[in-house]
Amino acid sequence: MSRFTTACIVGGLAAASAFASTPAQAGYYILRWDNTGICQVWSEAFTFKPIRWPSGYKIVSRPVPTFNEAVNLQVRLRRQGRCTL
Repeated sequence: MSRFTTACIVGGLAAASAFASTPAQAGYYILRWDNTGICQVWSEAFTFKPIRWPSGYKIVSRPVPTFNEAVNLQVRLRRQGRCTL
């Protein structure tokens, strides 16, 4: 085998292994804080949950796949009067 062919095979295997090892995209959802009514975009990729002090929160949406969709959903909830900010 020529060096070029070997380099292409090694590069292809490296790219395939990098693609296979990347985790699936996490979703985003909207939280509504009880004391202020503010809605916040939260990612499922975070390894921790929001702290419930000094206020609690409620999840007011189903998970959406992209941050853009989550922001659009947050704006829609604000227009409906379900969120203050």
